[in-house]
Amino acid sequence: MTLPEPTLPEPTTERRGRRAGLWPSIRAERAALAADLAELADERWATPSLCAGLSVREVLAHLTAGASLDTVRWMAGVIRCRFDFDRQVAVRLAEELGAAPAETLERFRRVVASTTKPPLPVVAMLGETVVHGEDIRRPLGIRRAYPVDVLTRLAAYYQGSDLVVVAKGRVRGLRLVADDGPFTAGAGPLVSGTTLALVMAMTGRAAYCDELRGEGAELLRSRCVPG
Repeated sequence: MTLPEPTLPEPTTERRGRRAGLWPSIRAERAALAADLAELADERWATPSLCAGLSVREVLAHLTAGASLDTVRWMAGVIRCRFDFDRQVAVRLAEELGAAPAETLERFRRVVASTTKPPLPVVAMLGETVVHGEDIRRPLGIRRAYPVDVLTRLAAYYQGSDLVVVAKGRVRGLRLVADDGPFTAGAGPLVSGTTLALVMAMTGRAAYCDELRGEGAELLRSRCVPG
């Protein structure tokens, strides 16, 4: 009897992420952020970030923690914190903060090339790097020209996901159109602007809604929360 050809499973999000070369993009964004902060004066590290209640230094420590936790360490921390995820984040952030801003930055530099991650898809790690990078840069008046293809990947991911951050629900019933790249999604009242502004608004950063236009822009703004 001739057996049928085996049917290969669809690639998982994780494998698709690796094949698509997301880790090089993550490394590039981490390296760019480290370079942007290299000459930052000590007093500016206390600048409030776009994450409510966190300074830019604390957000950088959070990024370091995310790049240092594999699934086993993440789960152990969650259990130790009795499934209080906010507490788990705070504990890991404190572990990576260091004694001074220079140490915070050095700890981040050490994880630039890391492929360690919690149980999240690789694209979510790219999103953490870009979104939190903007949480740091914007209050400091630093601008980065992100590759449009990187932002387009993130926009496509966030508009279809509520993992880690509510994004899909935030843009439900809206038509999103980037004016600097190929990203389009959804149906309903129009929201247009740069791909970066769309990504940041999707992840709840109301400050970027000023850069958006269309009849759906105010509705999206109303769905954003600080941080």
